[in-house]
This record gives sequence, structure tokens and C-alpha cells, in this order.
Amino acid sequence: MTTHEPSQLQTFESIAEALVRQGWSVTADFIPADLVRELADEASELLEAGKLRTAGIGIGDKHHIDPAIRSDQTRWLDPLAASRPQRECLSAFDALRLTLNRELQLGLFELEAHFAAFPPGAFYRRHRDQQSGSNTRVVSCVLYLNTGWKADDGGQLRLYLDREQSANYQDVPPEGGTLVCFMSERFWHEVLPARRLRLSLTGWFRRRGSV
Repeated sequence: MTTHEPSQLQTFESIAEALVRQGWSVTADFIPADLVRELADEASELLEAGKLRTAGIGIGDKHHIDPAIRSDQTRWLDPLAASRPQRECLSAFDALRLTLNRELQLGLFELEAHFAAFPPGAFYRRHRDQQSGSNTRVVSCVLYLNTGWKADDGGQLRLYLDREQSANYQDVPPEGGTLVCFMSERFWHEVLPARRLRLSLTGWFRRRGSV
């Protein structure tokens, strides 16, 4: 069992507080820089080996690929076959899950996660993460794996803060080590096109539900 430092526990509690206060949080340096680099190397190697797949939308028999809506590539993580960097990262996420359950009483029981690669020009149009007909995804998490990201590289996560007005939004650049969390049912969001390869580890804390 991994023991987390007091500063890490404070980080987890700060994320919980932000979710209560505004429904979303942005945290720099969620994991160490060397772990970010190792995960980025893994994701890049998988991409170069052709082991990421074009991402689709919808679930079950409604799942399909629509390049007009999203054009990224993904590979799901298998906790039973996870590498050492993946295990360390997933351990941090699990500690966050326990904190959110303790502070928010969300009943989260697992994280489903994948590597996501957005080649130059790739995007994901405005959407919500809680899929139609399912209530299992509760908290969305995006951990960025990019080093040396610049403002003109693009690729921001645009988080819409108001259900009614698309003009009220928060843009988050995909800087390495930054973790974005938000309530899956509440927030519409999109990934803006990037000018260089954009990597992340994206996941959802789930509860048991009807689907």
C-alpha cells in the first residue's frame, strides 16, 4: 500500500473543496515531473507502435466513430497489466478517490482510464462525459503529459461553466502534470485543436449504477 505525503493529502482535500465550491478544479503538479515524462514516453511508444485506436462516441450498440466530433486516439489502461509508472499514477488517483468519498460521499468505486493522443489538428467537439442512458461516471479527470507546452500550441480544454451560455468558459492549457477534475454530468466541455501532439491520461471515477 502506498503512503502519501501530507502535502499530497492536502492536494486531494483541495480538489474535494473545489468540487464542492464550483464543481471543477485545476491542480498543477498532481504527480512528479519524472513520472509525467515516463507516462508520456509510454503513450508515445504505444502511439508509434499503432496500439492506440481511433476513439468513438456513444456506448453499446450506439457506439460509432465520427471524425467530425472527435479525432483523437486512445488506449484503455488495464490495472492488472499496468507498468510501474501506471501503477504509481493509479495509486495517486485511488488516494484521491478515497478522499472524495470521505469528503463528498460520492460512492466512487473505481477509475476507468485511458491514454489519449491528439495529433496536430485533432479535436473533440463540445460534449458531456456522462453518457446517455448511464449514470455511472461521476467525476471526470484529465492528467496532462506534455512538456514545454506553449500558449500558441493550442489544445486547451474548454470547460463551459454555465449550462445556458457558451460564452462563460474556462480554458485550461494541457501542461504536463496538471490535473483537471470536474463533475461529469454537469459540465459541457471540448478539446480545442492543437498544433503539436497532445497527450493525456484521461479517466472517470465511477459509481455502481444502472449501466
